Amino acid sequence: MKALTIRQPWVGAIAHQAKRVENRTWKLPAAHHGARILIHAGAQSDKTADVNGPHLDVYSAIVGIATITGCHWSSEWQCCGYWAFENTYHWTLDDVTALPEPVPAKGALGFWTPTTDTLAAVLAQQAVTS
Repeated sequence: MKALTIRQPWVGAIAHQAKRVENRTWKLPAAHHGARILIHAGAQSDKTADVNGPHLDVYSAIVGIATITGCHWSSEWQCCGYWAFENTYHWTLDDVTALPEPVPAKGALGFWTPTTDTLAAVLAQQAVTS
């Protein structure tokens, strides 16, 4: 299972609000269509973001799991919901599950492979919540 690092407050909006689209400048690689991924809170936040609602004050940790269900380019703002930006690739997410406790992990750009211990800690929490 791969992980994807997303900065705050966006990662909190995915894990604990209704954000079901991730805006990216690059197209989703075909191998990741339909894949379950770990959602990782990056070490830094997006200082330009203006998000209403609760803020998840967690950094450098896995905070959830999601399935990437699609990817499309859009020049329209909010074409697939409130969170969709214009002139970006929209990666659509489904089946999002927030972890009860964040699992500390160092992230990376793009998709990355978590350590065996990190993955085990995440899956143990998922088994308890299922």
